[in-house]
Amino acid sequence: MSKQSAVEPPVLGGDDAVAPCCPPLTAGELSAQDAERMAAMFKALSDPVRLRLFSKVASHPGGEACVCDIADVGVSQPTVSHHLKKLREAGLLTSERRGTWVYYAVAPAVVAAMSAMLDLRTTD
Repeated sequence: MSKQSAVEPPVLGGDDAVAPCCPPLTAGELSAQDAERMAAMFKALSDPVRLRLFSKVASHPGGEACVCDIADVGVSQPTVSHHLKKLREAGLLTSERRGTWVYYAVAPAVVAAMSAMLDLRTTD
């Protein structure tokens, strides 16, 4: 098993501003650095348990979820923690400790940047 460091999220800007790291795929070839950043995020979402956890957080009322509310995905609690850590390291989730619980939220600017990169509509 290899040790991987966290990848810098591919977004610059505040809560409402979205500046994707990469132009849409139709705009030209990705640089090696942009491809590495985006691949880390897609890799994090490529695991079915991670995708379910991400979906549970994204669809949770209030836009954030306590780990105690989303841990029922058919794996042990340590495995849930491992998968949530991978989603955080990829920049897809943010987390905040409140007492003994950790609350997670989707990083909306990162998801918007991923969506913008995959937008195949051409601009004239």
